[in-house]
Amino acid sequence: MRILQNITQNMWRNLATATATVRKRSKSWNLNCHVEIIDARVIAHVYVPYSRYDIEEVSPTPMSSLTDSAFAAIDLITQQDPMLWSVVARSLWISVWATVIASVLGIGFGAWLAVTRFYGRGVLLTVLNTLLALPSVVVGLVVYLLLSRSGPLGYLGWLFSLKAMVLAQSVLVFPVVAALTRQCVEDADRLHGEQLQSLGAGTGLRSLLLVWDERYVFLTIAITAFGRAISEVGAVMVVGGNIEGFTRVMTTAIALETSKGDLPLALALGLVLLAVVLCLNILVALVRSWRLRVDGSSSDPLQKAWV
Repeated sequence: MRILQNITQNMWRNLATATATVRKRSKSWNLNCHVEIIDARVIAHVYVPYSRYDIEEVSPTPMSSLTDSAFAAIDLITQQDPMLWSVVARSLWISVWATVIASVLGIGFGAWLAVTRFYGRGVLLTVLNTLLALPSVVVGLVVYLLLSRSGPLGYLGWLFSLKAMVLAQSVLVFPVVAALTRQCVEDADRLHGEQLQSLGAGTGLRSLLLVWDERYVFLTIAITAFGRAISEVGAVMVVGGNIEGFTRVMTTAIALETSKGDLPLALALGLVLLAVVLCLNILVALVRSWRLRVDGSSSDPLQKAWV
């Protein structure tokens, strides 16, 4: 019991964080612990066979919970907390695969839709633009029904797995990639489409050439898709179940740890999430500057597309 008492005495000043930490540590030691906050004090009632111990911590002068949580979050990051970085690695793995799948399918579909004219195209564009605001929980529900045992894809056994989470995020990100690609390629087709047609390029070849001409723009589209995927919480919560050590990702962990009062871990995950997005945007900026230096601002992009 002295170990648990030392933990409560050296706890963060944030009362909610102290409560969550006592509960977590007592659970890992198979102790029945009831924690309550009374008059700015964290009181832990620990029950063991034939005994009961009451451990009390009198909190010092409270500081800003944001400041305390920020320092604790930085400690978790710098000390390479294994639980933190396992959640980060799992989130990146799922979001990268979802972005790759959605980008390949979305760019192809969007480019084809931009240069093709057919009956009902306006209705399809309306539906595609509507799907941009598709709620993530609805995507999660649809994918859940598809992958459930009674669903058409139930034989795959993907429910509550990483594959189901990749599928849900791919479905969620696909409309974003397709709609942005369609608009980008259609704008380029207005400028160079007639010239490409006069040179004998068909619909498929014209769409490929225009995509290659605007290839650096698709880096921004991919970043947008990745940001949409990695910040999603509703769909992956439904189809993944937020299982610790298996399907828990950064967004679901942030929601869970915040509700439990473990603010430092939630804030650490949020800082890592922002750092990932910042690094990706810096990478895109570097690629754009490299393109300007190599290609030059006065070169003809249509001629380079044919080359």
